[in-house]
Amino acid sequence: MLSRGFLLSLSLALFAPWPAGRGAELALTRFDQVEVAPAKTSIYVGSVSLTMPAFARSKDIYTSTYVAKVFPYFFYNEKGTLKVEFSDEMLRRLERGEAVEFKGRAEREDGAERRVEGKATPSDATTGKIKVRVFYSKRIELIFNTTYRFAPH
Repeated sequence: MLSRGFLLSLSLALFAPWPAGRGAELALTRFDQVEVAPAKTSIYVGSVSLTMPAFARSKDIYTSTYVAKVFPYFFYNEKGTLKVEFSDEMLRRLERGEAVEFKGRAEREDGAERRVEGKATPSDATTGKIKVRVFYSKRIELIFNTTYRFAPH
């Protein structure tokens, strides 16, 4: 027969929350960098291509630079910084195969800001599709469909 103390210890061990320690941190480090494939969208009599180097994550925010080239209206080309909010819980949802909506901001080199919204839909634990909306102005919204891949360590 098992003692009451043993049963109490066993139940506490089984039902206590899992400690968020080093194991949880290590698992999330594989999401420290994400690569987003170049994207292109159509505009009236032209197109916009968007390229970004890998995004790096720090304190729930992915950051990268971007270059937007507008053809044939080259005078609308721009460069800047893109920041996307992405919490640990959002990463866990992606890891489980769930689609995740996110928000962020793009800041052009001259300081002009654009609101960014998107949805990441995983294909597996490290890759998937991404749809990004860039709100260029109150009336103009650019939609880019591309893919993402978490960079291997």
